[in-house]
Amino acid sequence: MNKNRRFKLREAKSLLGKAVSIVTDVRDEEQEAFDNLPEGLQESERFSKMEEAIDELDDAISSIESASENIENAMGG
Repeated sequence: MNKNRRFKLREAKSLLGKAVSIVTDVRDEEQEAFDNLPEGLQESERFSKMEEAIDELDDAISSIESASENIENAMGG
């Protein structure tokens, strides 16, 4: 792989790192809101949707991190 393509891939990895940071921040905020829901709402639809959103954000973080690792591997480790 030439220098120009490696540069582009490093840039992509940097953007993915920023994406992980943003999604993690949102997930943490949602988790905090979820953890602070009153007991009366813990069986509500809102509770379920928040729980599902947190799970989806965790999956998104894992996927982005995996993509970053794949790029690193493509660059030769």
